[in-house]
Amino acid sequence: MLYDVIIIGGGPAGVTAGVYAARKKMNALFLTGTIGGSSAVSATIENWIGEPSVRGTEFAAKLEAHLRAQEGIDIRTDESVAGVSRGEDGIFSVTTEKGESFSAKSVVVASGVRHRPLGVPGEDTFRGRGVAYCSTCDAPLFRNRRVVVVGGGNSAFEAVEDLLPYAAEVTVLTIDPDFTADPVLRERVLGSGKVKAVRAAKSEEVVGDRRVTGLRCEDLASGGKFECGCDGVFVEIGMMPNSEIVRDLVERTRGGEIIVNPRTAETSCPGVFAAGDVTDQPYRQNNIAAGQGAVAALAAYDFVRGAGAGNPNVVVPKED
Repeated sequence: MLYDVIIIGGGPAGVTAGVYAARKKMNALFLTGTIGGSSAVSATIENWIGEPSVRGTEFAAKLEAHLRAQEGIDIRTDESVAGVSRGEDGIFSVTTEKGESFSAKSVVVASGVRHRPLGVPGEDTFRGRGVAYCSTCDAPLFRNRRVVVVGGGNSAFEAVEDLLPYAAEVTVLTIDPDFTADPVLRERVLGSGKVKAVRAAKSEEVVGDRRVTGLRCEDLASGGKFECGCDGVFVEIGMMPNSEIVRDLVERTRGGEIIVNPRTAETSCPGVFAAGDVTDQPYRQNNIAAGQGAVAALAAYDFVRGAGAGNPNVVVPKED
């Protein structure tokens, strides 16, 4: 079967693209490992418009329910994409990690991001034995333990909040001179009485025996070395875009983000559109990702029917 569009990714960008593609009566295929995106593991989401507060699991369930309420869209979960290629005829081939292959006239890439690793000795050795990346999932495992959260942004401080009901002590450590989390969140966390703040410190090695016993660091101001004794290290230093699947098709930044036209969600490859955190747009927010997903689906619709600016057969008048 030749689809009009294949949508890759199950976060707000991908789900919104799916809803809009279905409403445009496109013959659409939706491929994702899971639905909900990175926010599915959040304890609470407080900035999703229309929902003052919603749990991550509930957020994911609502996205899925909205998508499945649409008619005419082929939804396949537990289908991670391995690669996307483009034939000489302009038709795209999308291959999954299970070895299946699907064809389409256009593609919307909304594959999101994954956790950025510390990249220090001991991280891989103690992964799952004290080194963790999901506070919502793993916080209860650190009851009455000492924990270090590495990172200074919102995700790091949200991880600290997840840990506070369980951990005996939490140290939040950032390589930057100061924390970048939202002021309200920062004040709430640092004022809890259980949190120690360490700024301008570089993580150098996760140490331990059978499990984590500490994190060795460098004080960037003095150059001195010190060790944070702990039972766990939560890594919250940002995310990496899942863009490798189109690395041979589209232009990307040095960090791997897919470069898009912000007006149309077009990439450098005609017929490939991208939305959400996998792109080079600067703000990683669910609401923004959803808006981009809508733009990408509408632009793909225009492309398929020959009316889009990204269609090589369409001549777009130049501005004077």
